[in-house]
Amino acid sequence: MRMHADNEVPAEFIDLAAEVLALLSDPTRIRLVLVLDRARELSVGELAAAVGKAPSAVSQHLARLRMARMVTTRQDGTRVLYKLADEHAPRVILEAVRQAEHSVATSGQVPLHHTDDA
Repeated sequence: MRMHADNEVPAEFIDLAAEVLALLSDPTRIRLVLVLDRARELSVGELAAAVGKAPSAVSQHLARLRMARMVTTRQDGTRVLYKLADEHAPRVILEAVRQAEHSVATSGQVPLHHTDDA
């Protein structure tokens, strides 16, 4: 998507961006995206163990992420393996975490991502 010279975002993308943010507003889906970002490809059972949720609940979250084209699947025998479709969802989450650091920083405190160690 190209931005206009004045950085104006086309209206239809603002609506879609709101849907993406709403989809990523669930803590379990955030955890799933982050686990997949590290592990690359996992089954529902492996993902359920990683995020501490029941496989049935994880399957429902993965279905929503799949419908939004954030994750893709691959059949491996009887198992279905999930992986991220691209690198954008983890980036959105990382930026949200950075914003959250600003929200919890007390007056005069520098958020972690602004320190030399981060």
